[in-house]
Amino acid sequence: MFLGDDLLPYLTLAIGGALLVGTFLALVRPPEQPQDGSLARAPLGRSLLQILIGLIASIWALATLFS
Repeated sequence: MFLGDDLLPYLTLAIGGALLVGTFLALVRPPEQPQDGSLARAPLGRSLLQILIGLIASIWALATLFS
């Protein structure tokens, strides 16, 4: 196997980090000209929940990799 036993923690870190960073950037820098049918700004509650889930997944993956 390519990464052996570390494959799942690396994938979890990648997905959690992408969820955390992508959602955070969508909150702090919304599109200047939203397209037809899209929101002008990301919903705050759902975005904060996604940031929290991404943070937990990233911390969990890092703790698994460093233990």
